[in-house]
Amino acid sequence: MHDARDDHGKPIRLLASASFFLVVSSFCGALQAQPQKVEGASPGIYTCTDARGRTLTADRPIAECTDREQRELNPSGSVRRKVEPTYTARELQEREDRAREAAIQTARLTDERRRERALLVRYPNLATHDRERSEALAQIDAVTQAARKRIAELSEDRKKIDEEMEFYKQDTSKAPGAVRRKLEDNTQSVAVQNRFIAEQEEEKKRVNARFDEERTRLKTLWSPQNGGNPR
Repeated sequence: MHDARDDHGKPIRLLASASFFLVVSSFCGALQAQPQKVEGASPGIYTCTDARGRTLTADRPIAECTDREQRELNPSGSVRRKVEPTYTARELQEREDRAREAAIQTARLTDERRRERALLVRYPNLATHDRERSEALAQIDAVTQAARKRIAELSEDRKKIDEEMEFYKQDTSKAPGAVRRKLEDNTQSVAVQNRFIAEQEEEKKRVNARFDEERTRLKTLWSPQNGGNPR
């Protein structure tokens, strides 16, 4: 094997050049293999505004701000995370109570809005509402009238019973058992019908109260053209 020579016949030192190239390449590779600095792995900076309005910073959670939110920042100033306040057991219970009350209030408002929408669908205007009130009251009047008619029939029956009892008015205990039973049944039936009529009168009051309440609410929901309050 012959060494490589230049134009003057001198040998070229290829081995030394190659060695130098390998050393430089290894050094560059070592530089590239070094781990890059990760921002998230660097120590954070904590910052908050205390109760006196001062902006505080530290390399660890700040004791003066345990009752309020703190922010942990990256060295670049961007927010790494938010640190929630540290609450006592009593404060935690109060927070839970407030959250529960807020949830109840939200559910109540949602239910109220749902009922309002249902009312508007059922009663799109004042005329529809008034018509349904009249129909509801008419039904009560109809059953009340039937009860009054029944009382009138019982009154006629009572006249006949009284005629039979006329012979025993001095001592009703001597009247036949069948006649006495008819008298008792008639008296009880009249009492039942009168109670029924009184109950229907109370029902009319409840129906009117319900429609009055609905009307007051609906007048805030209807447009003025549909019978609502002026805007």
